[in-house]
Amino acid sequence: MFKNHPPALYLLFFTEMWERFSYYGMRALLTIFLVTKVSDGGFGWTAEEAGQLYGFYTGFAYITPLLGGYLADKFLGNQYGVLIGAALMALGHGSLALNGIGFFYLGLGLLILGNGFFKPNISSMVGQLYKDDSPLKDSAYTIFYMGINIGAFFGTLLCGYLGEKIGWDYGFGAAGVFMVLGLLIFYFGRHMLGDIGTRKFLLVENAQKSQNQALTIVEKDRISVLLILAVFCIVFWMAFEQAGSSMSIFALNYTERYISYFDFTVPASWFQSLNPLFVIVLAPIISNIWVWRANLGKNISNVHKFVMALVILSLGFLVMVVASLSISKSDTSAHVSMFFLITSILLQTIAELCISPVGLSTVNKLAPQRLMSVMFGIWFFATAIGNYISGALGGLIENISKTYSMSVFFLFTCLMALLAALVLGLFSKKIIKMMHGIV
Repeated sequence: MFKNHPPALYLLFFTEMWERFSYYGMRALLTIFLVTKVSDGGFGWTAEEAGQLYGFYTGFAYITPLLGGYLADKFLGNQYGVLIGAALMALGHGSLALNGIGFFYLGLGLLILGNGFFKPNISSMVGQLYKDDSPLKDSAYTIFYMGINIGAFFGTLLCGYLGEKIGWDYGFGAAGVFMVLGLLIFYFGRHMLGDIGTRKFLLVENAQKSQNQALTIVEKDRISVLLILAVFCIVFWMAFEQAGSSMSIFALNYTERYISYFDFTVPASWFQSLNPLFVIVLAPIISNIWVWRANLGKNISNVHKFVMALVILSLGFLVMVVASLSISKSDTSAHVSMFFLITSILLQTIAELCISPVGLSTVNKLAPQRLMSVMFGIWFFATAIGNYISGALGGLIENISKTYSMSVFFLFTCLMALLAALVLGLFSKKIIKMMHGIV
């Protein structure tokens, strides 16, 4: 999987790794910080209030790539988009580390805007390193995705520990330090990209296709496929992103986290590090499974990979249904084995690997080059909607648990993912036909 790739891929890999370190490090703290009592340094919010802000933040962080992608395609080029985004996010993390509600909201605003410039442009440049028909493109996105999750794993561990055990300011501040590191790596290493991601590159690409500015029938069909798949991505992220809201609450209040052998209580935020750890371990295995199937002449289409992702995701939440059966409506805390949470996260990670890197590769394959960054922006916009709904839904976990039961909350999420898988499976042949030979 790692053979024959240009050195510039690893520049993008490490830049994204440190940016995701900062993003996921902060995300691991956000909900827990908000619901922590004021006397312990938090804001003392309810789970519903924290969930709403979490959904607002993660949602808008994936809406702004529409703006960042458009400005990059039309004016800036991808390289300047990444630099602007990284600088804004570094300032945002620094603001979060300062005391005061004003600095807190300013920090979130800068992070949202910075992510809009950073996210679509660095993802777009990965694909630009390769010819359209290069067989290396899928593995390049898998390698890139591993960088995301290496950063997420260490960011969650370090920022989570510093925030929960030493002080919230240290956790948020550490995220900022590593965002600056990512900025410096890209700034001093971007010569490796040459003209890729520059305004000059965009002008050449557009000049070559100037006679075909109007979308062809094939291009329209392929864009339609991306929009259809984006709808199912909304459902996926609506469920998956419970990791930062309802499942964080479950880890904090309802999971037995004390390990007597080590006399150590596992920080609730550390459970979010399991997902990137599992990605690092499983990504090469699953990538090689796709290659193995293709070599046998039994290639699995990306549409069917989406169906698989939704089915496996539903199984992950089925585990949470079983885990929460022992929790009564009157329970405000419980001691459920962490085995359930770990198993659920493992299944959700396998599902993620069937949809997230595959989705990035699908956008790069199907989107017209002249609209590439905009299409990545639209793709991340779907993620934004899913994230926002996820946060709002996750914030209801305690109210639903008191009115019905916690198992009802997770059962709803389980059935939602399963229904989406059935619908996509029914229409998969028609969707694959609209891809015109790209699988």
